[in-house]
Amino acid sequence: MAERAGEADEAERLLEEQQRYYRERAAEYDDWFFRRGRYDLGADFNEQWTADVATVRRALAQLAPYGEALELACGTGNWTSQLAAGATSVTAVDGAAEMIEISRAKSAATNVTHEVADLFAWRGAGRYDTIFFGFWLSHVPPERFVEFWQNVGRALAPGGRAFFVDSLAYDATGEGRSREGVVERRRLNDGRQFSIVKVIYEPERLGRELADLGWRCEITTSGRFFIYGSRLRATA
Repeated sequence: MAERAGEADEAERLLEEQQRYYRERAAEYDDWFFRRGRYDLGADFNEQWTADVATVRRALAQLAPYGEALELACGTGNWTSQLAAGATSVTAVDGAAEMIEISRAKSAATNVTHEVADLFAWRGAGRYDTIFFGFWLSHVPPERFVEFWQNVGRALAPGGRAFFVDSLAYDATGEGRSREGVVERRRLNDGRQFSIVKVIYEPERLGRELADLGWRCEITTSGRFFIYGSRLRATA
C-alpha cells in the first residue's frame, strides 16, 4: 500500500513539474514550433517540418471544424485561429496562464473564449461538435490514457468529431528520452531542466488501443514528424 502511495505521489510530482515547465516555456514555445533559435536545425529539416505542418493543417481543414469547438492544451494559439474560422465558437483551455496570454494576443477572433484550467481535472459545461488537441496526448501518462479518452468521449456531442496531432519519434533538440520514452528531460533557453511525460505513439498501436475503447478513427502520419488522428468518433 505504501509503495503504491509513493508511486502516486511521484506521478503527481512529475505532472506538477510538467506544468511548471510549460509555464516557464511559454515565451519560447513558438521558437520550437516555427524552428527558430536553437530549434533551427537547417534548411532541409525546417523545410520538411513546414511541409508536415501544412499536411496536418490540410487534414484539419478537411475535417471542417464546426459548431461548438473545444481545444484542449491550446498553448500559444497556433491552431486556435484555424478552428475559429469554421466553428461557431471555440473554448480554448490550457493549464498555463502564460500560454493563454500569448494565445489571446495572437487572435483577433471574437468567437474564442480562453480558460486556464488543469486539463486533468477540467470538465466542460456542455458538449462539443469539434474537439481538438495538439501535442497534448503524448503528455498524458499511460495510466490516465483510458480516463482521458473517456472524458473526450463524454464531451463530444452525438455525431461530433475529434482531431489530434502529436509528435513522432524524432530528435529535434538533442534532448534524450528516458524510462522507455515515458519521461523526457527538457531544457529551457536559460539552461534549466525539467522532467515531463512524453509518450510516443505509432499509428497502428494507437489505432488498436482506441478501437478497444470504442473509437472509430483514422490515424496516420504527416511524413517525418507528426502523428495525427482525424474524424475520430466515439462509438461506445
